Amino acid sequence: MLERRTEGTGGTPLLIAHGLFGSARNWGVIAKRLSDRGQVTAVDMRNHGASFWDDDHSYAALADDLADVVEDQWDVLGHSMGGKASMALALRHPDKVRRLVVADIAPVAYEHSQQQFIDAMRRLDLDGIESRKEADARFAELVPDDGVRAFLLQSLDTQKKEWRLNLDALDAQMDSIVGWDEIDGRFDRPALFLSGEDSDYVRKDHHDRIRDLFPKARFARIPGAGHWLHAEKPRAVEDSIRAFLDA
Repeated sequence: MLERRTEGTGGTPLLIAHGLFGSARNWGVIAKRLSDRGQVTAVDMRNHGASFWDDDHSYAALADDLADVVEDQWDVLGHSMGGKASMALALRHPDKVRRLVVADIAPVAYEHSQQQFIDAMRRLDLDGIESRKEADARFAELVPDDGVRAFLLQSLDTQKKEWRLNLDALDAQMDSIVGWDEIDGRFDRPALFLSGEDSDYVRKDHHDRIRDLFPKARFARIPGAGHWLHAEKPRAVEDSIRAFLDA
């Protein structure tokens, strides 16, 4: 069972699935603000946070994990890896999803890899580290980007001196994570594909493929935001999600 964080009660519940190397708490601010309209449940995906570890990190497995959380029919929001898992959920279990929000990802295979961050996390010497500040100072040599480094360090347990990530499974499944397994299905309910204006994860040439699987897809871009749009422009992301779910 996935670890869950739930805010609010009533209304149509909203399920939030985070991206690669993330956790439910990455969406904590937006989840709390959206809880004024009903229950919001954010989960730690398998091999992340406080959830279970497993060698299988396929999108079919991730989608079935989410299906086990949903009762009746919920709204579903997923970012990046969580967006692919949410799309797979909507295609494999369409009766579980009322409205779908996909944040900055498309149902396609990407050529880039996140392997460099797994390598960096493995190389970080955790011996003697007592605080996140100390970890950040050491990690800066391996991950120079301040934003990416701060994001990754959210998954470091400085007391136990270990990562709350199954790096072995994520390493072995990286091709699957950046890829996309074709799913024989279609989701005919409303879907919003929300992307960062400065991100290239959802391109115009992806739109036809998206509409093949999600014929009622709508597209919106958040000005001044990149791939981590919810961290960079949380109010704009919240407003777009709220408007779509309440339409």
